[in-house]
Amino acid sequence: MTTEQANAMDEARQAVSSATADRLLERLAELVSARAGAHAVFGEPVRQDNFTVISVARVRWVFGGGGGHADGHPSGPASGSGGGGGVAADPIGYIEIGPDGATFRPIREPYPSPLLLIAAGLTVAIVIRSLAPLTRR
Repeated sequence: MTTEQANAMDEARQAVSSATADRLLERLAELVSARAGAHAVFGEPVRQDNFTVISVARVRWVFGGGGGHADGHPSGPASGSGGGGGVAADPIGYIEIGPDGATFRPIREPYPSPLLLIAAGLTVAIVIRSLAPLTRR
């Protein structure tokens, strides 16, 4: 675990122990959004001679929480709360800055999207099925 991750965990623990449910969700959103970016995926821009390369990522984050309270519990009043979240990041390209200006260079997936492959397979199956009666004559 890096120092930055340890600091984030400490801040999250402090937020959990000292906040109401609403403030807890606000604090979790602040902590996650502050760390969910291309910097978290790739680090600092790279500079060499007259060129700078800045990584670009698609970052998604989600979090949630909840709580409850039951007064009629057999062993007395009961309450509880919890929360969690996650972050996903995908590299999508980089910005190359040089003497001639800046250019975005996308990173292409080496393989087609699984959804594209499924759609293509279904299309082929439909075409073959529609042509089958013509070949039986």
